[in-house]
Amino acid sequence: MTKRVEKSDHEWKSELTPAEYRIIREKGTEPPFTGEYCDTKDPGVYRCRACGTPLFSSNTKYESGSGWPSFYEPLVADNVRENEDRSHHMRRTEVLCTVCDAHLGHVFPDGPNPTGLRYCINSASLELDQDMSPGPGSGQGNGD
Repeated sequence: MTKRVEKSDHEWKSELTPAEYRIIREKGTEPPFTGEYCDTKDPGVYRCRACGTPLFSSNTKYESGSGWPSFYEPLVADNVRENEDRSHHMRRTEVLCTVCDAHLGHVFPDGPNPTGLRYCINSASLELDQDMSPGPGSGQGNGD
């Protein structure tokens, strides 16, 4: 696992745009169908915009119709963690970057096979690295 990244609010604010800060550090969300990667089909690896940790492969991205980039599994399971989210009078499962605690989005149990999961992720929390090969087949959620 990568070494943890911890920064002050001042440091995060100086490195992220106001919209990125609101989503990544304050657990906000972008409006549906507005994010940079909502319709992207380019190959590569989606990294955490805050710290660069590899999170999702383009091979596991699919069109969910939700309005946010959706993936059926993380690239490496240990790079994301889940947290119960009871905000907005709902019970959801928040997805965070394990390395820097960036808010990424939420995971829902209504995705496609083989996992049945839908990682619904904010584009503002991601950065597509087209130079990094997504690897053959599906994701590598088992940590390989």
